[in-house]
This record gives sequence, structure tokens and C-alpha cells, in this order.
Amino acid sequence: QVHVVESGGGLVQPGESLRLSCTALAYYAIAWFRQAPGNEREGVACIRSVRIGHDSTHYADSVRGRFTISRDNATNTVYLQMNSLKPEDTAVYYCAVHMGYGPPNIPPLSALRYDYWGQGTQVTVSS
Repeated sequence: QVHVVESGGGLVQPGESLRLSCTALAYYAIAWFRQAPGNEREGVACIRSVRIGHDSTHYADSVRGRFTISRDNATNTVYLQMNSLKPEDTAVYYCAVHMGYGPPNIPPLSALRYDYWGQGTQVTVSS
């Protein structure tokens, strides 16, 4: 069992920024998902190490260019920097951990790929 903890949600105005944090003691890949009321859970961004000093990242089209995922190995923390936020970014954001096992052909931003989930943090973008 891997304990996953998110933080950093809140209420911001359109165009503002917010940074989410996710802490997990072990992972092969980490992703951020979000789910708005009435919508399916959507993969937002994910990150994994390819080799020392180099990470592989993937983004949903809806956030590419506005959101950046990064990690700090010293603190086992993954960040999601969200800039130019829009009202449609409003959702509960979840952090999820993939331990590296299972079928290799599942897409990086598919929820099926991930083994452990956090409780979620609310992000609201409203004027």
C-alpha cells in the first residue's frame, strides 16, 4: 500500500495560477487526474523517470502549454503548476501512483494504469 497525499487546491480567479503538490514514498510514474461534477475522470498530466536527470511527461490537450508537471526527488513530491486557469479547469484533482507492473500498452493518462490514489483536492476557478 502506498499512501498518496495531495495539497494545494483552492479558489482562484480566471487567469491566475495555482500549484498542487503530491507526496508518495514510492512510484514508477505519477499522474494528476481531475473530475468535475457530471464528467468522467480525466487524465491531466503524468511524469516518470526515463534515466537520471531526464523525465518523460505527458499532458492532456486541454492543459498543454498551461500546466507543468515536475518532481523533487529529495522530498518525494510531484508538483502540478497550473497557469492561466480557466473556469473549465474547476474540478477535484487527484494524484495517482503507478508502481510499474501490469500491461505495458495502457496509455500514460489512462486511469487503468494507476494503482494508488489520493483523496483529491478541490480547485475552483471563478470570478
